[in-house]
Amino acid sequence: MRKLAVLGASLLVFQAQAGLAQEPQEPQEPQEASASESSAEQRPDAAMSGSAVGTDRSGPERRFTGADLFDLAIAADPQISPDGRHIAYVRRSNDIMSDRTVSTIWLIDTRTGEEVPIAGRGGDAFSPRWSPDGDRLAYASTEGGSPQLWVRWMQGGEAVRLTGLPTSPSNLTWSPDGRSIAYTMLVKQEGPKLGAAPVDKPEGAEWAEPLEVHDLLTYRADGQGYIEPGFEKVFVVPATGGAPRQLTFGRYHDGGPLSWSPDGSTLYFGANRNAAWQTDPLEGEIYALDVATGGLTRLTDRDGPDGSPLASPDGKLIAYLGFDDALRAYENSNLYVMNRDGSGRRNLTADWDFSAASIAWDADGRGIYVQYDERGETKVTRVGLDGSVRDVAEGLSGGGFDRPYTGGSFSVAADDSIAFTGGTPTRPAEVQIARGGKGRMLTDLNRSLRAVKALGEVRKITAASSHDGLEIDGWLTLPPGYVEGQRVPLILEIHGGPFAAYGPHFSTDNQLYAAAGYAVLSANPRGSTSYGEAFANQIDKAYPGNDYFDLMSIVDQAIALGIADPDALFVTGGSGGGVLTSWIVGKTDRFKAAVTQKPVINWTTQALTADGPAFFGRYWLGAQPWEDPDTYWKLSPLSLVGNVETPTLVVVGSEDYRTPVSESEQYYTALRLRGVPTALVKVPGASHGGIAARPSQSAAKASAILAWFARYREGWERPAAAAN
Repeated sequence: MRKLAVLGASLLVFQAQAGLAQEPQEPQEPQEASASESSAEQRPDAAMSGSAVGTDRSGPERRFTGADLFDLAIAADPQISPDGRHIAYVRRSNDIMSDRTVSTIWLIDTRTGEEVPIAGRGGDAFSPRWSPDGDRLAYASTEGGSPQLWVRWMQGGEAVRLTGLPTSPSNLTWSPDGRSIAYTMLVKQEGPKLGAAPVDKPEGAEWAEPLEVHDLLTYRADGQGYIEPGFEKVFVVPATGGAPRQLTFGRYHDGGPLSWSPDGSTLYFGANRNAAWQTDPLEGEIYALDVATGGLTRLTDRDGPDGSPLASPDGKLIAYLGFDDALRAYENSNLYVMNRDGSGRRNLTADWDFSAASIAWDADGRGIYVQYDERGETKVTRVGLDGSVRDVAEGLSGGGFDRPYTGGSFSVAADDSIAFTGGTPTRPAEVQIARGGKGRMLTDLNRSLRAVKALGEVRKITAASSHDGLEIDGWLTLPPGYVEGQRVPLILEIHGGPFAAYGPHFSTDNQLYAAAGYAVLSANPRGSTSYGEAFANQIDKAYPGNDYFDLMSIVDQAIALGIADPDALFVTGGSGGGVLTSWIVGKTDRFKAAVTQKPVINWTTQALTADGPAFFGRYWLGAQPWEDPDTYWKLSPLSLVGNVETPTLVVVGSEDYRTPVSESEQYYTALRLRGVPTALVKVPGASHGGIAARPSQSAAKASAILAWFARYREGWERPAAAAN
């Protein structure tokens, strides 16, 4: 079995809290992006954009439309060279012919801004990683078939495929001497068997497929389907090619990221090697692996997930992320350092009420760069070994495309230059560089689109919750050309997670809604991350609950500001936002119509059919369904369906294993039985995390939501004869 990459606090939003993921992230087809004209012009086999098809209109369409999703591009995974001279990054764009995302690797000269494509001509390319001296670039590519490990010699431009692996390599990491590359890979195993079909099958007969036998607690995973038997293991391969060597063994998942000791003798990694790894998903320790002998030494030993180890430049210390598992719904991930033998552990962020994510050592070994979120915005800070904290980059973005989640990524050069992905509320993530406290944008991937399209302005608003006065942030995306004082219909769009956060980031959904004349309110109710541990745990064992009052209060604020029309309110949200949408229409009739997307409706069925069975009951509800059925029912939106009088559309991916399709089907059926206007929309082939992965489906989903709201623009009243 492959461990879920999302077994952390933000389970419903398909985002892992950094440091909690027990499975390394493989190179795979990106799920959210689209094509740019510059990509199409410069790449011989480029994705075809919407603009490339042409139009017979008399002039350009100024509104943002679903077709424009094919004309967007987004930057990801920027890797700055050791000398700071170049940045290799992944450009993600959508192909209008295949309706899928393609990924290429581009190289930027940080002095001149010149860009050239270097990988991805014959297949997707991912995970660029510089050699220690910057003369080579390792990456993964699907050129020629399945994902394999490649190396490009930068001076001559030659690229060589190093491997012919049966499964995808992940967590590519160069050895300090540049002679080897470590990676992780799934080692497949034969699945369980029980009995057999008759052996005397006649020649030419067509029999049914063999029986499927599953014996894992988590036997299917969202975005992955039914899990192939096997375990993730650590390998090493010569950087000039040759036979890979497996370094770890056993019936456990040995995950990434990987880190070499400076002398190249040891690899550090995090893993859950407990006998109860299936039922205790948040457990994890850091291990030191002797590369020569394969010997393993466990360096941490607490109850909680320790991971993401990173050796200091001199090899004396190891930085890592983790927390004490208190069985709460959410915990901040802290930054620790320890001696290389596991002694002397200390928490550098004990008094810092944010969650530490990706980390990188300062070249001088006296501090560690950390990514974190604060009030809906993503930043990079430097945490000194002396406890000092100093922000060095802000404005990171890239947490998604369809909705304005926090996110992004960064890397650091030897001269402390920081490459990162960052954008604005009206501009998807670009590659940026920060030096000496000054930031500079290096790419302009959507220049031609921005020159034509009128996008909605995004404003921050705040409100005091009617429940207890807690301050709640939100961002209003206004219709393009909004006139001050004009009241417009409002869509309350609620984020998933629920342990996640919205912020001032680009969102295709919000811009499509705004182009249709709506103001869109993206709020962070209690339970959202980036506001401290106590704020997030306001919904521990009480979700949904008082977050309802937070959302109603910030809607009231949008009305008080003279923007939202109180007689034209609509609500939608996905995953955790779908939970709250269903909860809201069970509590109030103030919204004209609602769209609940991939919701949890019944916590009992969710806990026993979703792909996190060891997590939901124990951490979110504090018991299993048979131990506390009253709590399960009390917190289930299905318990309120008898109150619903709001026309409610139900949307779900047909291959959703995070909030399984049966959750949406239960709600749709209950609404139909009650005579409430509803319809069930399934997105074919879509997982929970990939419901907006294919641009045509993302555009169609947004269009269906707008059509539903338009249908009930004037509301709905139950016919007298049918009233309960």
